[in-house]
Amino acid sequence: MAFYDEHNKERIIQEFVPGKQITLAHIIPNPVPDLYAKMGLLNGKGAIGIFTITPSEGAIIAADVASKAGGVQIGFVDRFNGSLVITGQVGEVEAAMKGVIEVLCDRMAFAKPIVTRS
Repeated sequence: MAFYDEHNKERIIQEFVPGKQITLAHIIPNPVPDLYAKMGLLNGKGAIGIFTITPSEGAIIAADVASKAGGVQIGFVDRFNGSLVITGQVGEVEAAMKGVIEVLCDRMAFAKPIVTRS
């Protein structure tokens, strides 16, 4: 059995690897209704699209592109951690994700992700 040792603490350091990449592109087509509230999306409905982008400022560009590419709503954008959450009808979320990938990956040379679904 391990005991807590005040003098032997472990530290975890989180670092971003330099480069341009979309590290996560995921669609949740039919989320359970409680998920919106747990995520703080008070007006959320339909599918959820999730991105994680490095450098984190890419999330701002992705939010702009997503909102113009499909009839989606921006649920959350974090310019410090590179997170973007969008909501809308499944087809709109897919169109927005394709638009983001086209701009960031095909035009701006970000590493291209595999879009996953659950």
